Amino acid sequence: MMEATMIAIDGPVASGKSTVAMRLADQLGYLYFDTGVMYRAATLAAIRAGMSIEDEDAVSGLARRIDIDVQPPSRDDGRQYDVLLNGEDVTWDLRTRPVEANVSAVSSYAAVREALTAKQRAIGLRGRVVLVGRDIGTIVLPEAKYKIYLDASAEERAKRRHAELKARGIDRSYERVLEETCRRDAIDTSRDIAPLKAAEDALWIDSTAMTIEEVVAAILDLVRAEGTVTDSSD
Repeated sequence: MMEATMIAIDGPVASGKSTVAMRLADQLGYLYFDTGVMYRAATLAAIRAGMSIEDEDAVSGLARRIDIDVQPPSRDDGRQYDVLLNGEDVTWDLRTRPVEANVSAVSSYAAVREALTAKQRAIGLRGRVVLVGRDIGTIVLPEAKYKIYLDASAEERAKRRHAELKARGIDRSYERVLEETCRRDAIDTSRDIAPLKAAEDALWIDSTAMTIEEVVAAILDLVRAEGTVTDSSD
C-alpha cells in the first residue's frame, strides 16, 4: 500500500513553486494546497464580521475560532481546490478586491499565523498532499518526508513576473519588477515570524536555467527513488 506522503515546497516569490506543486499534485493524485489561501479565508471572515483589520486582537481571536478546510476541487470551473470557511465554499470569494487589499495585514499578525499554522498542519498530516508556501518545511510541516526549496536568481524571477504581468495587460517596467522582487525577498527573509529559509534537510533546486517540466521531473525522481509514490496513472 502506498504510504501517506507529504511534499513541502518553499521558495521566494516567482520561483515557480505554485506551478510546480500543481503539476506534482496532478501527476501523483495528491491534494495541491497553497497555504496562503488560509490567510485569505481569515481575511474574508474578518471582513464579513465587520471587524477592523487593524484590530489585531479581534482578528486573531476570529482566526482561532473559524473552521477552514481545503479539499480537492469539486467543480470544473478553473479552481485548483475547494476552500471551505465554516463549511461554506468560498473559493472564489477569496480573490475579491477587499480580500486582496487586507490579506497582507492579517497575515502579519503573530497570533493569526499561529492559529492558521495549526490548521495547515492538520490538513498536511492527512497525507497525500503537496503544500506550498514560505515556511512549510521549517514551521508548518517540518516532518514532511520530502522538502523542496525552489529558488532562482532575482533577475530570472523578475523576468518571469514581468512576463506574467504583461500577459495580464499590466504595464510595469522590468526594472520596477526587479526592484519589487528584491524588496519582497528582503521582507520575507528578515521578518521575525517564520522567515523564508530552506529547511536544513531540504533539496535545494535552482530553477534559473530550468523549465517547469525539468523541475517537476527532478522532484519526481527524488520521491520515486524512495519507492513511496507512483503516478496516479500507474
